[in-house]
Amino acid sequence: IPSPVAFDMLPLKLHPFSQSTPTGLDCVGCKRRISAPVITDGALDKTALTDDVGSEEDLYEDFRSSNHRYGHPGGGGEQLAINELISDGSVVYAEALWDHVTMDDQELGFKAGDVIEVMDATNKEWWWGRILDSEGWFPASFVRLRVNQDEPMEDYPLKVEGGKEDDSRRFGMGQTSKDQMRTNVINEIISTERDYIKHLKDICEGYIKQCRKRADMFTEDQLKTIFGNIEDIYRCQKKFVKALEKKFNKDHPHLSEVGSCFLEYQTEFQIYSEYCNNHPNACLELSRLTKVNKYVYFFEACRLLQKMIDISLDGFLLTPVQKICKYPLQLAELLKYTNPQHRDFKDVEAALNAMKNVARLINERKRRLENIDKIAQWQSSIEDWEGEDVLVRSSELIYSGELAKISYPQAKSQQRMFFLFDHQLVCCKKDLLRRDILYYKSRINMDDMEILDVEDGKDKDFNISVKNAFKLHCRDTEEVHLFCAKKPEQKQRWLKAFENERRQVQLDQETGFSITEVQKKQAMLNASKQHHAGKPKAVTRPYYDFLMRQKHPTLPTTLPQQQVFMLAEPKRKPSNFWQNISRLTPFRK
Repeated sequence: IPSPVAFDMLPLKLHPFSQSTPTGLDCVGCKRRISAPVITDGALDKTALTDDVGSEEDLYEDFRSSNHRYGHPGGGGEQLAINELISDGSVVYAEALWDHVTMDDQELGFKAGDVIEVMDATNKEWWWGRILDSEGWFPASFVRLRVNQDEPMEDYPLKVEGGKEDDSRRFGMGQTSKDQMRTNVINEIISTERDYIKHLKDICEGYIKQCRKRADMFTEDQLKTIFGNIEDIYRCQKKFVKALEKKFNKDHPHLSEVGSCFLEYQTEFQIYSEYCNNHPNACLELSRLTKVNKYVYFFEACRLLQKMIDISLDGFLLTPVQKICKYPLQLAELLKYTNPQHRDFKDVEAALNAMKNVARLINERKRRLENIDKIAQWQSSIEDWEGEDVLVRSSELIYSGELAKISYPQAKSQQRMFFLFDHQLVCCKKDLLRRDILYYKSRINMDDMEILDVEDGKDKDFNISVKNAFKLHCRDTEEVHLFCAKKPEQKQRWLKAFENERRQVQLDQETGFSITEVQKKQAMLNASKQHHAGKPKAVTRPYYDFLMRQKHPTLPTTLPQQQVFMLAEPKRKPSNFWQNISRLTPFRK
């Protein structure tokens, strides 16, 4: 039976935050010179190599004759390993990552954090498990296997009278069960970090280095798209793992103080944001290239020459995305088994919050990049647009709504639609007949403005009576804009939105968030193509309603961070529940 640490070495389908085989990628060779053992983080057992790898041409020929299809689904060795443990009488526990709500009496419902005894893992998608007296099927992708399989079900060291821990259960010289659990987590952190470094090295030396030798096949721009800044991540992780190893107590791992390492590198870990944002582009470019056989053979030859496990390149490139998501989970597990009196407790607690913030920042940046396409589409739908594109200065729609704009000095009131972005407020006019068509009228630079709350009554500057009003005042030119909302609550929402706009601008400056010129141009190009493809100029009703409702979003405060790419909460198996109810037939999965 493998050590407790080995239980974290499972495929993505089973453990969404692991660094091992991604979903749908083959992990058992067909006709291969390498046998691929079940491992994690791309590490390879050197004893598994059965003989030397031949030339690139020979590998091409072997690959052609193997009838291998690039990235085809397969595998299953991991499930066999789990079932072997179960059949040997071992108890295998999994921890729920998400709630599983079900109305099927054959399925097992649970909440995030619940501990489930896995009784059958034969099926890749659905496992059979038990919680207390309840048994049933549950989605394998909703859980992660616990690092500490030998941890008792009561989860923590036993309590005795007075609420103090019972340290009578000890492992080794003066070591409590909680210390043993902490040892397991520390060992897992160190082990997976070393494997991850090996994985990054293989990508940089096995793929990037070889690709650069083939200028006839790859341009530098293509390599940048495919691999992103993974070389920068490799350099950062090498320094990080050295810092971890300095803090690692080999004789007494539970005494190791690793929390400070995460705090020291929390800023450097923000480089993962660029990689995560680029990853969908990498997948698209790889998908395009691998439609051509010579690229399929080339990538497979690179893998075999570097003696890497049997996973396609897109699977390897997913690893950094998974890694940055796993840090908060590992630190949460570490904090769970760290006594408050431990010298590392405060640092681990702070490190957990820091890595959650890093994950939130990455998710926020990804969401912002996804928004620029929507903003470009919105601008392309506006009639009579003048001046620079919105994306030249802005990347976020903060708020939108209808206001009465009062012009100076005529004091003439006009109903207009306003869209508040970071750095600017765009003013549009509705079409008289088709109210979903907007015409561009003007914009205001918010960087030069201060917001003034105006009391109900007569305004001295405009010499008119106003209600639910506020002003935008330019500090440099003394220019004043007066606005009136229909209701007091609408006015308050606008005032709050202006605060959020300034806060967003400040946050972007602090975190260094920016959108590249290439990304801006691509977004506008895509929007233009959609327009020329025959789509109506007017904003479609659903998207228009979305703009009307949009408010400054609040970031999630709890893990897991499901927003990062394919690591979103897995979709449940399609259910025919309601169809069956309508036919008055029994529910059946």
